Amino acid sequence: MINPAQILQKANSCYSLFLRSFLTQENFFPLELSIGSLPKDYLVLRTELTQLIDNSKQNLCYGYNLELKSRKTHKHGQQSLPKRISIETEEDYLKLIQKEQEFIKFKADVDLIRVAVPELNWWLCQNPLEVIKHSDWHDLLKVCQYFQSNPKINLYIRELPIQVHTKFIEQNKDILRRLLEAILPIEQLISVEGERECVFEKRFSLRYREPTIRFRVLDRTIKARYSLPFFDISTPISEFRQLCLESHRFFITENLMNFLTFPGQNNGLAIFGGGYAIQALKSVTWLSQCPIFYWGDLDVDGFKILSQLRSHFPQTISIMMDIKTFETFQEFAVPDSSGGTVTLPHLTGEEQSLYAYLSLYGKRLEQEHISQDYANYYLQNLVQLI
Repeated sequence: MINPAQILQKANSCYSLFLRSFLTQENFFPLELSIGSLPKDYLVLRTELTQLIDNSKQNLCYGYNLELKSRKTHKHGQQSLPKRISIETEEDYLKLIQKEQEFIKFKADVDLIRVAVPELNWWLCQNPLEVIKHSDWHDLLKVCQYFQSNPKINLYIRELPIQVHTKFIEQNKDILRRLLEAILPIEQLISVEGERECVFEKRFSLRYREPTIRFRVLDRTIKARYSLPFFDISTPISEFRQLCLESHRFFITENLMNFLTFPGQNNGLAIFGGGYAIQALKSVTWLSQCPIFYWGDLDVDGFKILSQLRSHFPQTISIMMDIKTFETFQEFAVPDSSGGTVTLPHLTGEEQSLYAYLSLYGKRLEQEHISQDYANYYLQNLVQLI
């Protein structure tokens, strides 16, 4: 048989449905509760029934109604047993679950939302608990109204002329994203599938701190051709995309010193691949027309990056990531605990063999241990072959 604690638990579990019924003006009461099976032991039955009676509305003046019916039992004769347990009114329900003040605040917030941004009414009905979860609806609605009136904003979050504290939007991106997706036209939303960084900003056409691409001009004629101010340049990825240097060769290296000391190359540029550069480069469509050479560490991670880069740019050729280079400098190899081998679908047969060896024996050779003379000689021969 159900007990007072279980009644309270069931009542609490229905809270979201209660709030939704209020929003949609559907009937929620009376809320009927299953009595359950009666104990066979008479003493247990009397004890549990006494608890039900003591905690019922008939005794406390709020909460659940307990309706009893006189029944004749086989063993114990005439007994008053539970026939129906129900919560009849909103007042009884809220006082039982101790949410009277919370519901008052909920109704006030709902009224505010419906007046300020009526387009959120459907969202309210689907997410009533979210109204309670967030207390700062005045500011949330200010943001919603601004985005409704200003499509394609192209400002940083800190630049938005909304009267909220400077970090409010940054601290409430999750709820704001759901609100804005509920009210903005679909054509105003940017697809962010597969994105991990600055998702909120990209979704709503805001500016954001972009990955920076650092590149070196390895051929003086390129610098003169494009009137570039320096040989070593760092620029946001969006600006790099606009350069359209598709007639040139690119050498990507993960190590900063190798990038800085990369020797001059006819018609060539070097890109520093550290950090998020490799991930960012996939959006540079004109790179698909360029010869690309990748020089990474001789380790598990180096080959993973190579495979990832080649998945976007299949023409990528690895340099100094071969067994000969490893054997030449294997005295500088150190233990590597990057983990077991995973299938990398974009490696050549030779690359796959070296990758498997390095993974199996837990070794890594950082590219900075490859001497400058070796690199210069390798690259000179490479140029003659292509």
